[in-house]
Amino acid sequence: MTPTRTVGGIALMIAALMATGAHAAPARFDEFRYEGRSQEQVTVAPGEYRNPVLSGYYPDPSITRVGEDYYLVTSSFTHFPGLPVFHSRDLVTWKQIGNAIDRPGQLDFSGLPVSKAVFAPDISYHDGLFYIVNTCVQCGDNFFITAKDPAGPWSDPVWLPFEGIDPSIFWEGDKAYIVNNRAPDEPPRYDGHRAIWIQEFDWRTGKMVGESTQLVNGGIDIRTKPVWIEGPHIIKKDGFYYMIAAEGGTGDNHSEVVLRSEKLRGPYVPYAGNPILSQRTLERDRANPVTSAGHAKFVQTPDGAWWATFLATRPYGDDMYNIGRETFLLPVTWRDGWPHILPDGERIPFVAKRPDLPADTPGTPPLTGDFGYVDSFDGSTLAMQWIGVRTPSAPFHRLDNGWLVLESAAEMGDQQRVPAFLGRRQQHHIATMSTTVDFTPAADGDRAGLAAMQSDESFLFFGITRIAGKRHVALFTRDRAQSDTLVASAPVQGTGPVTLTIRADGGTMAFDYATADAKRTLKQGLDAGFLSTKRAQGFTGTVVGPYVWTR
Repeated sequence: MTPTRTVGGIALMIAALMATGAHAAPARFDEFRYEGRSQEQVTVAPGEYRNPVLSGYYPDPSITRVGEDYYLVTSSFTHFPGLPVFHSRDLVTWKQIGNAIDRPGQLDFSGLPVSKAVFAPDISYHDGLFYIVNTCVQCGDNFFITAKDPAGPWSDPVWLPFEGIDPSIFWEGDKAYIVNNRAPDEPPRYDGHRAIWIQEFDWRTGKMVGESTQLVNGGIDIRTKPVWIEGPHIIKKDGFYYMIAAEGGTGDNHSEVVLRSEKLRGPYVPYAGNPILSQRTLERDRANPVTSAGHAKFVQTPDGAWWATFLATRPYGDDMYNIGRETFLLPVTWRDGWPHILPDGERIPFVAKRPDLPADTPGTPPLTGDFGYVDSFDGSTLAMQWIGVRTPSAPFHRLDNGWLVLESAAEMGDQQRVPAFLGRRQQHHIATMSTTVDFTPAADGDRAGLAAMQSDESFLFFGITRIAGKRHVALFTRDRAQSDTLVASAPVQGTGPVTLTIRADGGTMAFDYATADAKRTLKQGLDAGFLSTKRAQGFTGTVVGPYVWTR
């Protein structure tokens, strides 16, 4: 029986090869280089820090403290590995230590658009265990995972039986409660009408117990039709329960509001001075704007000071930003029994006084300001900052003596499958990203090079391909489209490696390539607005890196 199966398998393989023709060899990539500079140029003096504290696509930050250590996690949607986890001892110098979702078996992102899957995680710590509670949108809803070490490994998800998004755990003594955004206890009065609910969480059994209670209906004043009350967190201070939450949607109208109650289950009274954080009333044409501020979480230092992490954006044009929503940090002050982050109408500073904490480990690579790095692919595994799109069913890459080798998988844009694409976040509007690729296309359309991806319908490819039987360097784009547009191409002689460089400057990009005999520019001044969140839609930022696809 075995020989019959083997012969049949060989026959099928031969038939497939005859139908498709020769296949290109895998693509090989030598190094990935990144250099970035912020569009706002500021001076950071001793005793100060720079905002954002995490540059680029690191939205919806959640923070917790254990002793003198701080841990932070952000959203990652369908990018895999996902839920990046960071550590700091001074609140301003952050180092990624792991990804909470790093095994394909934990969550299945199959068939999901880039901006679905894991939204707004919350991290906390209790009784020797770290908890992340989260929502997998269109892939199972709410769940929690745990780890003894925040660097991982994290457990498989335990699913929770309630709808909505943005769950957060509030610990009170040895009891726990989950607060989150759900539908209101009445028919929605308008689009974006949501509510905040609470229910007890038995952390020993991983079960929800008791009744759910609606704490906030609509927002701080339902008569004004507030939208998307979400990202709630509860803290207890001086006999009051304080609930902070985002309101207005994660765009220009985003804000952070606060309510308080003498009882955990309410009634909650909104602060008369709300919002406690927003940039929505500032002039739209101001220089170097920071916008969309909200989705905050508080943390208290050992000396009693309070700080807030939150998301905001840095547009290069009218609500145009390609690098996504970022993580910012500001102090929280308490006056008259209420917390304050920033007065309405005051701009979020790019430079502020550092927390009164010992400086973190010298030499920690910066994740903010102007910086660069080189990944030489000389380790046994990829750095944890590399991400793909959706959870792969099988590996498509390997490291080989300083080369990253990619085998072809799905075509980029095929939402149902996983492309052979590995990227890193573009963390600055002004950035240079380059790699050297060794690839010989075997058929027209075969390609390998750099991709810059915002979504399944908004991306570009710059690299080696075959056009009309000849090897070319080409630039293709998709602007909320199902098919490619050829922007520029040039024939490339021989079969040797080609060095590819993308130069981003706000809303434009330029594309250089170099062979053994010359360096040339294929395209300058490309309007890269199609890589902005505004044009592409969704919640992510641009991810850039090696990609291969063959027929």
